[in-house]
Amino acid sequence: MPLSALYDVPAPAKLNLFLHVVGRRPDGYHLLQSVFVLIDWCDTLHFERRSDGALARHDLGPALPADDLSLRAARALQQASGCTLGADISVMKHVPWGAGLGGGSSDAASTLLALNRLWGLHWPRERLATLALSLGADLPFFIGGDNAFVEGIGERLTPLPADVLPPQWFAVVKPAEAIATAAIFSSPLLVRDTKPAIVMDFLADAKRCGGLIGSSHGQNDLQPPAESHCSEVTQVATWLGARYGNSRMTGSGSAVFAGAGTGSQPLATWAADELPPTWVGRMCRSLARHPLVDWAG
Repeated sequence: MPLSALYDVPAPAKLNLFLHVVGRRPDGYHLLQSVFVLIDWCDTLHFERRSDGALARHDLGPALPADDLSLRAARALQQASGCTLGADISVMKHVPWGAGLGGGSSDAASTLLALNRLWGLHWPRERLATLALSLGADLPFFIGGDNAFVEGIGERLTPLPADVLPPQWFAVVKPAEAIATAAIFSSPLLVRDTKPAIVMDFLADAKRCGGLIGSSHGQNDLQPPAESHCSEVTQVATWLGARYGNSRMTGSGSAVFAGAGTGSQPLATWAADELPPTWVGRMCRSLARHPLVDWAG
């Protein structure tokens, strides 16, 4: 029997363990290198099939923009596939936006994966990833299913094996202010010519270091312009650095993370009253693979 609904569909966030801007294309898009790792801070989505072709989003938590990325993803898949079915999409938002955690992109990717199944389209992963890239540079990573070395504008993915990225704890904190990505990429402080890394050399170096690449490898080239734009990024980085001996902004910010160990428990955590009331923070565990990895061929 065809599926009528899919409930409790996860949309995990990601961290950029480093982010280098290595050039710029003639069309203005920046060329990046990064390692993306999935974490267990997730939004939750529910999908109910409609026979009338209509697409509607329902907010179960904080209100989202009227035409958010998950709704645009559903519309793009419907149009590209010629499907006459629709869906009610309900979103429980947990991952903060404007954080560099990829929450909106992850919601959209989980929407593509879920509707591919709910509508019985059976699109292969490569076809979904091509459509995903037209919606945003981070989406192909979430469709791909694996932690990855990411290049280009986000479309070139090299999956990373477990011995390079073993399970890790990350303390992740976002200050009150969100940062517009456009403001960071247009900043005169942004370095755009970091020397590119070679994937195989990177993998070999990570293995020599026992896989603990986290905050000890590279840097985030977007962090200096972000800190000039938002002083709270510096404050969070200092706060985490004092507790874990390391900190780094993820993506274009404003969230900052710190490597917090690889054991069964994190090296340390914080009491509820230690975190300033306007900050949102969580101790996160890395994920070996996307929880929906088997939802596309």
